Amino acid sequence: MAETEAGLLRQCPLLLPQNRAKTVYEGFISAQGRDFHLRILLPKDLQLRNARLLCSWQLRTILNGYHQVVQQRMQHSPDLMSFMMELKMVLEAALKNKQELYVPPPPPQFYSSVIEEIGTLGWDKLVHVDTCFSTIKLKAEDASGREHLITVKLKAKYPAEPPDCIVDFPVSFSVSWTPQVNSSSLISIHSQFLEALESLKAFWDVMDEIDEKTWVLEPEKPTRSATARRIALGNNTSINIEVDPRHPTMLPECCFLGADHVVKPLGIKLSRNIHLWDPENSLLQNLKDVLEIDFPARAIMEKSDFSMDCGICYAYQLDGVIPDQVCDNSQCGQSFHQVCLYEWLRGLLTSRQSFNIIFGECPYCSKLITLKMTGRRP
Repeated sequence: MAETEAGLLRQCPLLLPQNRAKTVYEGFISAQGRDFHLRILLPKDLQLRNARLLCSWQLRTILNGYHQVVQQRMQHSPDLMSFMMELKMVLEAALKNKQELYVPPPPPQFYSSVIEEIGTLGWDKLVHVDTCFSTIKLKAEDASGREHLITVKLKAKYPAEPPDCIVDFPVSFSVSWTPQVNSSSLISIHSQFLEALESLKAFWDVMDEIDEKTWVLEPEKPTRSATARRIALGNNTSINIEVDPRHPTMLPECCFLGADHVVKPLGIKLSRNIHLWDPENSLLQNLKDVLEIDFPARAIMEKSDFSMDCGICYAYQLDGVIPDQVCDNSQCGQSFHQVCLYEWLRGLLTSRQSFNIIFGECPYCSKLITLKMTGRRP
C-alpha cells in the first residue's frame, strides 16, 4: 500500500488525499504542459470500479467523446495510480486530436470583406449569420413570390476557396466560382441562386397547384425539393406521381394504390387517354382529362370521408408511412400498412408465399388478400 501511495505521489504530485480514509482525492492532472482540475471519490473498500470521477469543465470538454474509454480504464485498473497513468494517456491523446482538428481563425480582412459584400448585396436579403461569419443564410423570391433560402458556408480562405452552398432544390445546384475574378462573391452566389429559381419556377407552380387543389396524403409537409406526391382519389384509393423538375408538365410516373377493382379501371383510362396529354396545359388538368375524374380537395372533405387508419395497428402513420395496402373485397376495402399486413400474414398458418407475394386472409373479412413485398419490407 505504501509503495502504491509513493508511486501515485511521484506520478501525480498535484493529486492529494482529502481525508484520512483516503477515499477522496482532489488536485490536478498534467498533460502537455497544462494542468486540469479533478476530484476522485472512492468507496470505503477503495475499489475503483465503484469510484466517481468529477472533472472541471475544461477537462470535461477535452474528454468529450472519450467517456466510455475512461469508464473502461476505471473498471479494469487495479489501483488509483494505474488509473491515473491510463487517464493521462487518454488525456494526451485527446489533446493531440484537438490540436489536429483546430483550424486557425481567418484574418481580419476576411470579416471586413464579408460585411462589405453583405452591404452591397443588401442587408434585407440577410436572414442569418453566425458569430464566426462562417455560415450565412440569404433569401430570395422567385417570380411567383415564393421565398427561398440559400445557406452559404464560407471557408477560412474565402474568396480564394469556393464556399459550400445548401439549397432546397429538386435538382443539384453548383456555383460557378473563379477566385481570381472579383465578381466571385456573395453577390455572384445570390445572382446564380436567382437564375436557378427562375429555371424551376414552372416545377414549383405545378406542385403548388397540386398541393392547393387536391388532397395530398404524402408528404404531409412537402419541401421544395420533393418531386413526389401521393394524391387521394377516393375511399382508400390514391395515385402516386413522380414529377420531372426539368419537364414538369410532361406525363409523370404514375402508380395507383388501392383495391384492384378500383385501380384497374383507372390504369385502363390512363392507357386509353394518354394521347390527350397536352404539355401546354397544367399537369393537374391533364391528369383530370386523362383519368376522367375530379380530384377531391381537402377543403371540402373531412378525414372521416377518406378513412386511412390501418386496420391492424389502428394508426394513420407508422414510422412516417401511411397505409398503402387495401383489401380487394369491394365489401371490405380496409387499408393496412405494408409492415403490419406482412407481420399478420406471416403469423397465419394458412398463409403461403410464392416468390415475393404472400397469400393469406384479410384480418377483417377473411377473404383472400395478397401482399407483394417491396423495398419497404422490414
